[in-house]
Amino acid sequence: MPDPAFVTGAPNWIDLGTPDVESATSFYHGLFGWELVPGGPETGGYGTYQLRGETVAGVMTVPEDQGKPAWSVYFQTPDADATARTVEKAGGTAAFPPMDVLDYGRMGGFTDNTGAYFGVWQPGTNPGLGVIMETGSLIWSELYTPDVPAAAAFFHTVFGWQTSEMNFPGGSYTVVRPARGDDDASFGGLVPLDQVPSEAAAGPHWLPYFAVDDTDAVVAAAERLGGRVTMPATDVPEVGRVATFADPAGASFAVIKPVPMPQG
Repeated sequence: MPDPAFVTGAPNWIDLGTPDVESATSFYHGLFGWELVPGGPETGGYGTYQLRGETVAGVMTVPEDQGKPAWSVYFQTPDADATARTVEKAGGTAAFPPMDVLDYGRMGGFTDNTGAYFGVWQPGTNPGLGVIMETGSLIWSELYTPDVPAAAAFFHTVFGWQTSEMNFPGGSYTVVRPARGDDDASFGGLVPLDQVPSEAAAGPHWLPYFAVDDTDAVVAAAERLGGRVTMPATDVPEVGRVATFADPAGASFAVIKPVPMPQG
């Protein structure tokens, strides 16, 4: 995944919609050490989570009658309005049209052609997340979709994403990267919705992964803090040790302890 010098089409923001920000903060602070910076009235109460002084996510209150608790992934665009037009032409729909967020940037929310929600962020004074690919921060994103080829074609049209297949015993995994990036710039994958029962129940969606130093310790902590383990700690050869969860409100996320990168 690229570093915070984000390029077009790379994930540059994530946020959590939850009915109880206080409860969510207690959970994620215990799990990752995140600290809440509350939002003021000018942001509608939209706050941020920080780790070691850097922003790792946004957070906002979403009442239960207005939407399910969920993590959302946003992708960088130089022009949110142009992206909105391309989304429509590619078969997607607008959940909400692009809008200015003070002078921080311009954002929009959409549904792709297979039914998964995603967002875009056009940076203003806020370039995006302050840290990624470090312990406690975003390291990977997966789209669970009923139609991988259709989703790949959609996002190629919208962002120019390129795909490649990573083979493993019993199958393959579709890796995505920005238009001009090589394999080292890969930031996520596309997964058939019916391949992972714990994710299929949620319908099409994006799942963020956070880097950890000890997957098993995080599994134990999540259970202690009131979360639910939806996939126990599992080794993925040449990738890392992963686990997936629902937080106390039900929002899904994953963690991974990556395998060490080979030294050149």
